[in-house]
Amino acid sequence: GAATSANFWVPSRASFSAPRMEDGEQAADRGAGDRGPEERRDGTLLPPKKLPPNSRFTQLLLERQRTLGSKELWQQVKLPPGASEEEWLALTTVDMFNEINLLAGAVQDLCTETTCPLMTAGSYELMWAEQSGQAPQRLSAPKYFEALLLWVDRQLSDETFLPVEPGVPFPAHFRKGIKVIYKRLFRIYAHIFHSHYQEMMEQEADAHLNHSFKAFIYFVKEFDLVEKKDLEPLKDLIDLVLRQKNEELRRSSQPAEAAD
Repeated sequence: GAATSANFWVPSRASFSAPRMEDGEQAADRGAGDRGPEERRDGTLLPPKKLPPNSRFTQLLLERQRTLGSKELWQQVKLPPGASEEEWLALTTVDMFNEINLLAGAVQDLCTETTCPLMTAGSYELMWAEQSGQAPQRLSAPKYFEALLLWVDRQLSDETFLPVEPGVPFPAHFRKGIKVIYKRLFRIYAHIFHSHYQEMMEQEADAHLNHSFKAFIYFVKEFDLVEKKDLEPLKDLIDLVLRQKNEELRRSSQPAEAAD
């Protein structure tokens, strides 16, 4: 909760062994980060992603809206009974994109070419490549954020990858593509926690960041979307999140009289 959020994360010292993480997956071709900071919109880095009305997700959205707030966060990410896993992954990924887009917008004044000339997460340097076989690029953190979010936006807007019409099958590579999206989105959290958490606390934005990250990790773990090695920059924090979840589970399963 907000009361304990100040103690939620203490950036660790440079204790990680791997110096660099590189992108080499196949990606849509486009100019990375062509737009400058002056073109960014207030609030979010890119325009929020909206699913069209009367899409295949309408029923799932209504069902989720009905149960919102009535379940623990770790329960909210689970596949609803009778739902298609692909549709649930697609719908939740659009939400996650919008959430991380909002966080990226929230740190625009903190995360600049001057403060963050390299995209790092603790002792990791994160490199960007549009396509497999392309030489990874060193980017500043704000340029990396923008290149990454533009790339994800293109994937989610591509109806051959994420079909919105009812009855249109998802492509065979859908889950593989979703995993690449989550691997990359995670890096925005990794940079913010390592480089800007203190400032987020000072702005009283840390409770929202913590809540958002918990939802992300619960979902990633529920559907096995990111390899353990790719989560290494926030390993301690993820361990803490999962320990807290297990504590909540234990408490909720205790008989009422055990509270005496």
